[in-house]
Amino acid sequence: MSTPALPDDIETLKRLLVERDARVEQLTRELAVTQHESQNLTLLIEKLKLQIARLKRMQFGRSSERLGEQLAQLELLVEDLEANQAQTATETPVSAPPPAPAVEPRRAWPGHLPRQTVEHLPACNCQACGTALIKIGEDVSEILEYVPASFKVIRHSRPKFTCPQCHSFTQAPAPQRPIDRGVPGPGLLAHVLVSKFGDHLPLYRQSQIYAREGVELTRSTLADWVGSCAQLLSPLITALNQYVLSATKVHADDTPVPVLEPGRGKTKTGRLWVYVRDDRPAGSTDPPAVWFAYSPDRKGEHPAWHLRDFSGVLQADAYSGFGQLYVSNRQPGPIREAACWAHARRKFYDIYVANNSPLAADALRRIGTLYEIEADIRGQAPERRMAQRQQRTDGLLTEFHQWLSATFHRVSRKSELAKAIGYVLTHWQALTRYLGDGGIEIDNNAAERALRTCAIGRKNWLFAGSDAGGERAAAIYSLIGTAKLNGLNPEAYLSLVLEHIAEHPINRVAELLPWNVAAHLHIEQRLAA
Repeated sequence: MSTPALPDDIETLKRLLVERDARVEQLTRELAVTQHESQNLTLLIEKLKLQIARLKRMQFGRSSERLGEQLAQLELLVEDLEANQAQTATETPVSAPPPAPAVEPRRAWPGHLPRQTVEHLPACNCQACGTALIKIGEDVSEILEYVPASFKVIRHSRPKFTCPQCHSFTQAPAPQRPIDRGVPGPGLLAHVLVSKFGDHLPLYRQSQIYAREGVELTRSTLADWVGSCAQLLSPLITALNQYVLSATKVHADDTPVPVLEPGRGKTKTGRLWVYVRDDRPAGSTDPPAVWFAYSPDRKGEHPAWHLRDFSGVLQADAYSGFGQLYVSNRQPGPIREAACWAHARRKFYDIYVANNSPLAADALRRIGTLYEIEADIRGQAPERRMAQRQQRTDGLLTEFHQWLSATFHRVSRKSELAKAIGYVLTHWQALTRYLGDGGIEIDNNAAERALRTCAIGRKNWLFAGSDAGGERAAAIYSLIGTAKLNGLNPEAYLSLVLEHIAEHPINRVAELLPWNVAAHLHIEQRLAA
C-alpha cells in the first residue's frame, strides 16, 4: 500500500502490522520448505536425466525397442535422401564438367567370387579404310552384381547290379542324410539356421522368401528342421561346453529373453547365459570359443550348475547370483572373481552425459588412462603384461582409490555420483585383480560382444516359443558365435558339420569343432574359386 492509502486509525495500523508479520513468518516457513523440496527436486532431476541417458545408450532389452524404431526411421530417411541425391546428380544436366576428384585406388573384390567376362567388340574392319583390325590391348572395368540365391534338386542314383554267374545282387548304400528320411540337404539346413539365429530372420519370413522362388516350405516344416538339427548337433554342443569350461579363465554374462508361456498368451522372462573362452589378448594360441546356456529365470543356481566343474578366474559383472561361486571352500576348486572396468566406467559416463559433471569427467579420464596401458600390452604374454601393469598401472590405481575415497565424502550420499563411486569402492578388489595376473582382462567386453547377437535377434523374433526353444537358440548361438570367433563363415561351417555329423563317431565329435575343420573349409573355398 502506498503511504496516502494507509488509514489514519492507529488500531487499524496495528492490525495491518500484525497481519504483515504473520504473512512474513508464513512465507519464511514456505520458503524453507521450498528450498528443501528444491534440493530433493535437483536430485530427482539428476536421476531422471541419468535414466534418460541410459535409455538412449541401451543396446539390450525391450526398453530400447522404441528408440530402435526411431533410429530405423532415421536410417531410412538417410537412405532416401542419399538416393534422391544420386538421382538428382544423374538427371540434372551440367554445362561444364566439374573438376575431377582425386582418384582413389579401386577396391579389389575377393578372389573367391566367380568372374564373368562380357567382351564388347567393335566392328571387325576399320570404318575409315575397311582394313581388318588388330587387337593391341584392352581396358577392363568391373561391376559387382548380385545373383539371387537359388534352389537345386540333387538326385542320388544307386544303380543295381547282379552277377551273371552266381546271380548275386549289389547296390551302393544310400547316402546318409542329416535328417533321417528328410528332404533338406546340409546346405539348406545351414542356411535356415544361420538366417534365423545369425541374420535374425524369423521362419515365417524365410517361408515367404522361399515361396517367391516357387518352393513351398511352411513355417512348421522349417521349425521341424530346426528342432531336428538341434538334436543332431547336441553332442557337438557338449564338446564345445567342455572345451570352454576347461580354460583357467572364463568371461560370463547374461541377457533377458522373452519366452511365451503356453496356454496364457503372455511372455515370461528367461535368460541366456554366455561363457567365453578367449585368451588371445594374453598371447594365447588356444582357439576362442563361446558357449550359451538357457534358463527359465535368473536364479543363481543356474550359473552354479553351469560352472559346477570349473575352477579358475570368472570375469563377470557384480551380479549377486555369482556370489556363491566365490566361497573359499568350493569344490572342485575355488573361483576367483574378476570384475569389469567397462561396467564401472559406464556409470560415470551416464552421469557425465546427463549432467556434464566435472567429477565424472575426471573419473573417466583416469579410467581411460588404464585402458591406454592395456592397449599397449594387448597380445603380449601374461608375464609381460603383469610386469607392465605393476610398473605403469599400480600407482595409477592407488591414486584413483584415494581420489574416489575423498570425493565420496564430498558429494551427497543420495547422488548418482556417490552410487557410482560406491560401486567401484565396493568391488575394488575384484576390479584390481587383473593387476596381479597377466591372463586377466581389464573388462568383460568379450562376453558383452557375444551377447550383442542375441539382443539384435530379440527385436526380430520377438520371443522364444517355449523353454525348449530357448535351449535350441542357445545351442545354435554357440556354434555360430564360435565359428565367427575363429574367422569362419558360419553357414559354410554348419553345412560341413551337418553333412558329416550323423555318421561321425560320437567319441570323436570334437573333431568337428570350428578350429579343427578350418583348414578343410579353406581348401573348399579355394577349390570353389
